[in-house]
Amino acid sequence: MLRGEPPVQKGFWEERLVRPIDIYDRFRNEGPWNTGYEDPFEQTFLEILTDEEEKGIFGSVSHETATMVERNLKPLILGEDPFAVEKIWDIMYRSQVHGRKGETMMAISAIDCALWDLIGKAKREPVVRLLGGPVQEKVPTYASMLGFSLKPKDVAKRCQEYADKGYSAMKWFFRHGPGSGLSGMQKNIELVKTIRDAVGYDVDLMLDCWMSWSIPYTLKMAKRLERFEPAWLEEPLMPDDIDGYAELSKRLEIPIAGGEHEYTRWGARELLKRKAVDILQMDVTWAGGITEMRKICALASSEGVSLIPHAGWTEPAQSITFSQPKNDCPMIEYLVKWAAIQQAFNKEKLIPQAGLFYAPTKIGLGFEPQTENP
Repeated sequence: MLRGEPPVQKGFWEERLVRPIDIYDRFRNEGPWNTGYEDPFEQTFLEILTDEEEKGIFGSVSHETATMVERNLKPLILGEDPFAVEKIWDIMYRSQVHGRKGETMMAISAIDCALWDLIGKAKREPVVRLLGGPVQEKVPTYASMLGFSLKPKDVAKRCQEYADKGYSAMKWFFRHGPGSGLSGMQKNIELVKTIRDAVGYDVDLMLDCWMSWSIPYTLKMAKRLERFEPAWLEEPLMPDDIDGYAELSKRLEIPIAGGEHEYTRWGARELLKRKAVDILQMDVTWAGGITEMRKICALASSEGVSLIPHAGWTEPAQSITFSQPKNDCPMIEYLVKWAAIQQAFNKEKLIPQAGLFYAPTKIGLGFEPQTENP
């Protein structure tokens, strides 16, 4: 566990995003969460050691994930060859039949990513080279504006700020869903109009519904949003409504993105087989780690669907993206506010340069934690 000063002093949420639970009045009327970080700020990291004193690291992990690793997974992999990532992955997956999605899969992903970091350090190579890359020299990022204020003046100012930094794409998060009625729908549209008025149409605009809409509501909203030319509508429905996603993808002109809350190659296969999404967004650190994400990339490529990973932790997503051709993985998400938290203990912060990431050159996943307070 590492401790230091809070990376976000005034709290993360200036405004929150719409949530699936907001169909209930009790929750819909709640304001932004109180998420000022305590001092000292703490994060827990997963570390894997070998008999030869090679070390791999992944972080940070939740208390639930750490407990899952310690109690359920660590006993299974002690004594295994750390280079045998396929065997280790299979052992973990087969042992956790009741954890094929959710926190258990996140724990498996954490171990897998740490193993790849260990192998990279043992071989003195960036993980992307172990994956056959880099295939691309540079990849554009999109600024993911989670947690920022949605007041029109604040939105316009923030949009201009990140356009001036060189970002050619950004994603904003809706605050309202079906339960907010017509007034909420109008506020959603006002948000998008404010963004377009601020940066025009030279900046690609992604819009995240965070699993909180319905099919009828999405169809109505899409008609009103088409004139603003969104690059995609993200996660309009709950993850298990694959038929609903397929219907929206078939009926709408706006591309549908999803898969952030799906797991493993088998989850990806269902989305792809049923043509449920136009852009696949599975997270390397949730969906099964780097070992599994290679298989997911192959599946998406075979169906001609671009994979733009959700990037809760940037370094693994970067390694995967740069190991794939541009048509398959054309862009990287950069969660602007979350990155400050995720990288709180990085010796060097991973920040896009003029809206671009360049192929990784540091050994392993490139993460080096500070040993002293940041």
